Amino acid sequence: MYKQISSSRNKEVKHLHQLQEKSRLRRKEGVFLVEGIRETGLALKGGLSLKKLYFCEELFPKEKLEELISDLSEQPEITELSSEVYEKLAYRGSTEGVLALFESKELNLDNLKFKSEAPLLLVAEAPEKPGNIGALLRTADAAGLDGVIIANPKTDLFNPNIIRSSVGCVFTIPIATGSTEEIIDFLKRKNIKIYSAALQASKEYTTIDYSGASAIVVGTEASGLGDSWLENSEENIIIPMGGEIDSMNVSVAAGILIFEAKRQRALKH
Repeated sequence: MYKQISSSRNKEVKHLHQLQEKSRLRRKEGVFLVEGIRETGLALKGGLSLKKLYFCEELFPKEKLEELISDLSEQPEITELSSEVYEKLAYRGSTEGVLALFESKELNLDNLKFKSEAPLLLVAEAPEKPGNIGALLRTADAAGLDGVIIANPKTDLFNPNIIRSSVGCVFTIPIATGSTEEIIDFLKRKNIKIYSAALQASKEYTTIDYSGASAIVVGTEASGLGDSWLENSEENIIIPMGGEIDSMNVSVAAGILIFEAKRQRALKH
């Protein structure tokens, strides 16, 4: 028999709601909430520690719940929520009846481990919109990148909107955060060449050789990349534009650059 919560005025429910809304609380307690079956499964596959599991039996039967956690060496605390309580906590309209409380992991640069001797990385400087961050992570996952680094992050990566917009890809690839200076120093120490997407003093992106250890760096549409990136680049790269504007959505630009690098690497193997 699982513990049950049927009132949305319950203290634990209020606390979970605050965890969803407040990044400061997530950082202080070192935990975050994940909603959805696939996202929870990806977090488990990514090696994150599951502390508590909440489910609504009307949406997610007990048999499925047991299947989800059957491989875990340590069983989490499980709580059954009434449909009213679950609806209060659920972010998504097409909801699945599962919420999981995970322990946060450190996103330090020195924790990044690469399987490849010539890793291909994406660096995004100060992306603000959760939708853009989610799209960048999905693109990185689709390309099988060796890692994603967020410079000067404006929000923590365990924000529910980022988890949702990335469809759980925040858990599928190595991720780190740091300041621009820390990241440039890290890339240089690892002998990873920097290719910065920029309008000035740039070469067309298809003319560059990305077969060695490479980091493709993108900035925001509004302000682009800071001088530090441009000064420390192996090359600044540009995607030629055929229209009236000189920029495109950052996740689209990143996708074009990343898959060009992947295309070149496939030809060399």
